[in-house]
Amino acid sequence: VAAALFDQRGRVLIAQRPLGKALAGRWEFPGGKLLEGETDAAALQRELREELGVIVQSCEPLLTILHDYGDRIVELRMRVVRAYRGVPCGLEAQAIRWVAVDQLDAEDVLEADQPFIKALQSRDAAAR
Repeated sequence: VAAALFDQRGRVLIAQRPLGKALAGRWEFPGGKLLEGETDAAALQRELREELGVIVQSCEPLLTILHDYGDRIVELRMRVVRAYRGVPCGLEAQAIRWVAVDQLDAEDVLEADQPFIKALQSRDAAAR
């Protein structure tokens, strides 16, 4: 599950994959794997607390996709965080960056997250 976490200026947060992980140096939306029996919302709450030090108060689904990594196909789900407490910081030594939604195409974001970018851009355009 991945998060679309926004700041007061409407920018979305992306995180850089740290050295030692697959695709290190590339950017992605924060989040992680669901534990057995965990809901999307619960997994996102846990992951954002562990990775960024924020408490998710409410979130809603945006998009679910399948991505083929070559050696496996995974289901990826993005949720839009409606409210959270705290100031995000990279607790796992990952760099983080706030980016305007219409500028996400200029970032080196993982291929698996590209459909999320398009969905966020469509959502942003519809809100105008």
